[in-house]
Amino acid sequence: MQIKEDGNWRAFRHRNFRILFAANTVSNIGTWGQRIAQDWLTLQLTHNSGTYLGLVTALQFTPVLFFSLHGGALADKFDKRKVLVWTNIGGGLSAGILGLLVVLHHVQLWHVFALACTLGIANAIDAPVRQSFTTEVVGRADVANAVSLNSANFNGGRLIGPAVSGASIAAFGTGPSFLLNAFSYLLVIAALTNLRKSEFHLQVRSTSSAGIREGIRYVKARSDIRAIMIVVFFMATFGLNFQIFNALMATKVFHRGAGSFGLLGTFVAIGSLSGSLTSARTERFRKPMFVVYGAMVFGVTELILVCMPTYETYSMVLPFCGFAALSTLITANSLVQINTDPILRGRVMGIYLLVFLGGTPVGSPLIGFMAEKIGVRIAIAFCASIAILAGLFVWARYRHRVGVPKDFSIDVVLPPTYDNKS
Repeated sequence: MQIKEDGNWRAFRHRNFRILFAANTVSNIGTWGQRIAQDWLTLQLTHNSGTYLGLVTALQFTPVLFFSLHGGALADKFDKRKVLVWTNIGGGLSAGILGLLVVLHHVQLWHVFALACTLGIANAIDAPVRQSFTTEVVGRADVANAVSLNSANFNGGRLIGPAVSGASIAAFGTGPSFLLNAFSYLLVIAALTNLRKSEFHLQVRSTSSAGIREGIRYVKARSDIRAIMIVVFFMATFGLNFQIFNALMATKVFHRGAGSFGLLGTFVAIGSLSGSLTSARTERFRKPMFVVYGAMVFGVTELILVCMPTYETYSMVLPFCGFAALSTLITANSLVQINTDPILRGRVMGIYLLVFLGGTPVGSPLIGFMAEKIGVRIAIAFCASIAILAGLFVWARYRHRVGVPKDFSIDVVLPPTYDNKS
């Protein structure tokens, strides 16, 4: 297929991107399948405890607090492809061991806790490296398009993975979902080793110690990036907890089984995939103010979700939540990548991933506890309100501080300490 340079699929011009995209398709299906299986296994082992469900999620994302910044530093200093091979080996081993424990009927709750944390360590290092590696695979000109297509791929997996995993759990238990995910890591490793280094768009690599503090100082000097990160933090920490929301709504409110729980993830993915594909066509709208408005729209859709009385009506609103969430987050991600100096991109993406996922260890147990004590619907309404208030706060505080006040559009100017070499 020939792809026009200004087409919506132009990142596919790059052979390396096509190879990774294909491997990541299977990997994303496996990832979402494991998330459903891990949540369902936790509910089985704890008799539908929302607190333990939140705790497992927290343990999986706690490593972000300690390793994502270091992952960003590794991305700026070392060969990103080699680092990604090792993180995928770690993730594959975690998924495979948990799958074998389940299949052999030896699994205990502490196994789930420990392996969720191990997987979290691999993901915390992997994420900033993978994000910054995108620019080397497709080049700066196509990175926004690649971010959209990768998000579409991720949410395509979200569309298929939960439904397949839910059906598999109902028929065979949770074990096969973990084993499928372990196999998908092998495909990604094979893809990484088959990329052509001669076709990389290599960035200037840091000749310093690639210190984390340098990245933090850079973000502090950039009010546009800082405003985006504030919105993303509150939106992700409180609003993006569909796995917990859906698990508790399916079991405690609607009294449904594993298959119905898996389908709720698919309904979210329908909207998320639509948002990803739409973002590939709307790059001209990618401005910081879009992130602010998007967070508020997302919060409103979650408030509507709270009011849905039945499983069917709840399912119908989920795609709108997914669409609003992904449209906002793709814009945030691509703005941070494109507008960051290449020498510091890995460290800045490490900070971005810390902001995006770092609140989960606190937010998830809190949400699970709130759901048990005051009700699932009230907990969701609280989280939605936080996303709206965060958008309003950033709009009020930053709209006159990052360029043109009316539309929050900016011509990016790097601080004097940094020369833009992109």
